Amino acid sequence: MKNYTSINDIDNIKAWIEEAKALKQNPLKNVELGKHKTLGLLFFNSSLRTRLSTQKAALNLGMDPIVMNVSGDAWGIEFEDGTVMNGNTAEHIKEAAAVVSQYCDIIAVRAFPTLTDKVKDESEQVLKAFVKHASVPVVNMESATGHPLQALTDAITISEHTKKDKPKVVLSWAPHIKALPHAVGNSFVQAMQKMDVDFVIANPEGYNLSPEITKDTPIVHSQEEAFKDADFVYVKNWSSYNDYGKVLNTDPNWTITKEKLGDAKFMHCLPVRRNLIVEDAVLDSDNSLVIQQANNRTYAAQLVLKKILENG
Repeated sequence: MKNYTSINDIDNIKAWIEEAKALKQNPLKNVELGKHKTLGLLFFNSSLRTRLSTQKAALNLGMDPIVMNVSGDAWGIEFEDGTVMNGNTAEHIKEAAAVVSQYCDIIAVRAFPTLTDKVKDESEQVLKAFVKHASVPVVNMESATGHPLQALTDAITISEHTKKDKPKVVLSWAPHIKALPHAVGNSFVQAMQKMDVDFVIANPEGYNLSPEITKDTPIVHSQEEAFKDADFVYVKNWSSYNDYGKVLNTDPNWTITKEKLGDAKFMHCLPVRRNLIVEDAVLDSDNSLVIQQANNRTYAAQLVLKKILENG
């Protein structure tokens, strides 16, 4: 594996999960693998878990991480070909990616969508430009349409905590005050489609994710129906896909409550707005796995970096 840009880069998710669990038991086993190697972490958007966990993963492998807040610390980067650069951008991605490739052995990029231009967002302009113009491997730390490090994390977490061979997993929309991306939801759907789970999506009318992502996955518009006999409930807000980037619904009846959740385990990628997305009683209960998920971010990233390093 040269690049890790999508959950579909995983050839055998069950084998990957088991390998990640083994890394978790002995995080420093491969500390010589990344010796004298540099990981460049380029953030066009804010981050807490992704930033720290990916740095920790690199350190566990003996790598030296370099972190840069591109949108605040670098020259404005131009991604369009043939443009006359007489505006706010001072450096073209062709030079930027080539230069960073000389300093780093792997480049990891985080860049959110516009949520105004569906065609541009789905083209994955920023991520694909780095893949095209960099001469070293590229890792997706969340792009316009996907968050494959988070999805691998979630798969690991479900595997660790399931008590059934085929658990029921629900992805549920919940209200938010802002228009949020589809990336986490998209990659979680794709991960669950690779796993042996009974999977269903619950969201209000007008909030179906891209049919290219959901495919044949059942979608219902009732949390109560979806949550029946659920073992894991993964919660995330996303804006409308069809009415792209719009907030059509802030119905508080979609907030996750302890009564609705029942005995299911609660999952969320964090950060989470308390008593808007989910009530305190859920987050503060033993049913919440959000801290365990956050911990697994390190081992998901470490596994990805390890596989790239082993590929030479």
